[in-house]
Amino acid sequence: MKATQQLHDLGQSLWLDNITRTMLDDGTLARYIADYSVTGLTSNPSIFEAAMAEGDAYDEGIKAKSQTGLSGEALFTELALEDLRRAAKLFKPIFDATGQVDGWVSMEVSPLLAADTAGSLEAARLIHDQGNCPNLFVKIPGTPEGVPAIEEAIFAGIPINVTLLFSREQYLAVAEAYMRGIERRIEAGLDPKVGSVASVFVSRWDVASNKQLPPELHNKLGIAVIQQTYRAYRELLASPRWQKLAAAGAQPQRLLVASTGTKDPNASDTLYITALAAPDTIDTMPEKTLLALADHGQLNGVMPEDGGDADATVAKITAAGVDIDALALKLQQDGAQAFVKSWHQLLGRLSDKVGSLGAAKA
Repeated sequence: MKATQQLHDLGQSLWLDNITRTMLDDGTLARYIADYSVTGLTSNPSIFEAAMAEGDAYDEGIKAKSQTGLSGEALFTELALEDLRRAAKLFKPIFDATGQVDGWVSMEVSPLLAADTAGSLEAARLIHDQGNCPNLFVKIPGTPEGVPAIEEAIFAGIPINVTLLFSREQYLAVAEAYMRGIERRIEAGLDPKVGSVASVFVSRWDVASNKQLPPELHNKLGIAVIQQTYRAYRELLASPRWQKLAAAGAQPQRLLVASTGTKDPNASDTLYITALAAPDTIDTMPEKTLLALADHGQLNGVMPEDGGDADATVAKITAAGVDIDALALKLQQDGAQAFVKSWHQLLGRLSDKVGSLGAAKA
């Protein structure tokens, strides 16, 4: 049995951290669903920027939509939503069979809004309405400004994938926002069933910290942080506060592990997948990591609910000079800035495409 199937069977959802029009057109995504137990996918500006840079798969759509007057962000949004609606249709049977727990796709609000609470909420409403798709998450970053937007979006009934989380504390802040949104819906007599996931990034911890650490501590910080966060997740789900919401019909905000591609060439290409297998969670992985897992991945049990040796590992890394709280904030800020850079590159590429396709027509 493939490790992908084993992971699915133990209760962890495998989501693809990629989407391109080509993989929709040639059946690749459908094959991943059938052969590799993929049950959802995520996207971000960097992924779409790369997708639209390759080949001519988007040329016809860009040309047709630009001729109707669409440009810039509006043009990108419609192109992206076209892809995501197609992917969502492939996942819809999973969405229905799991009671709306699984089978989701994700679309991010503009990275320029990471520090804009009102703007993030308005963008989430627009994407939700324009997407018109029951299994579409809108991604809002879990920045300090994003947290209140997340609460308001959940209260408004908009399914949210909280992105750019790096620590247990950042996770708990958005989990609190999610629960407040659900509690407010219950008080208002609204349906408490609003989908959400909290996406905590792993590999960037090690990219940032390895250079400060002795070799025996390389590639251990990211795993330890996720283990601590998983413990907090389990404690929250067992809490009286959450149990009350669950009894009212609310669904858990599932913990999602993101950025799971191994960056260290000296480490296993399935390092994070193997270490972070856990039921009732999601692992979203790059295509290369998914294929590696299917080809030669091996699972070695599940993440301990009590965090295992995470606290001891974090203590060693702290003693070696890494300020983990400061690094968590820096990683979130750097992540937001990286998405802004990709966003500008994406819009620039689209503008160039519109120009070249218009010139070709002329």
